[in-house]
Amino acid sequence: MRCFAIGDVHGCANALRLLDEKLGFNSADTVVMLGDYVDRGPDSRGVIEHILDLRTRCHLITLRGNHEVMMLAAREDPAALQNWLTYGGDAALESYHARSPSDIPENHWEFLRSTVRYHEEANDFFVHAGADPTLPFSDQPDDILYWKCFENPLPHISGKRLVCGHTSQKSGNIDDRGHSVCIDTFAHGGGWLTCLDVNANQFWQASEGGDLRDGGLPPRSLNP
Repeated sequence: MRCFAIGDVHGCANALRLLDEKLGFNSADTVVMLGDYVDRGPDSRGVIEHILDLRTRCHLITLRGNHEVMMLAAREDPAALQNWLTYGGDAALESYHARSPSDIPENHWEFLRSTVRYHEEANDFFVHAGADPTLPFSDQPDDILYWKCFENPLPHISGKRLVCGHTSQKSGNIDDRGHSVCIDTFAHGGGWLTCLDVNANQFWQASEGGDLRDGGLPPRSLNP
């Protein structure tokens, strides 16, 4: 069974569709999406609609990113709404032709609420932003899971590789530290949306403009 991780989509629905068409996600696949589906890019609505379709075709795990945190808060609190708009929520609303969060379809809110904090596989664990290397997965603080930058991560006590997004790699290249890998490759900013086969260590990247490329990471290095 294939297991894929997909980095921060940020409204780049076309890039997501290209990866889906290229890889043919199906019922035998596990696909872990690392969060930040919305904001900044041109089509947040289209991204969520495509994710809802993907749920019917593969084993889909959707993590919560900091932009989902902000969007959910924006529905309840006027001050949070202004904060969300500042960080790209204005582009999300525009994709819905909406004036306020109340104009967004309820099934999209249900999807946002269903997103999860982390996911674990045999050799990898998946978070949006980062993890405290000394704590079990279930004890990770939200501020680290959703907001921590990928700077100098240490190996996790589990011995599993951390797979995350959140920290944009504006070069368009994956940041691979062996025990930790960041696959946010700046899709909304003219970069690439990355999909990593975590078992084969192969990756595919799609741009919002319609380009595709692929490659491989060095042999993985896990903790003893």
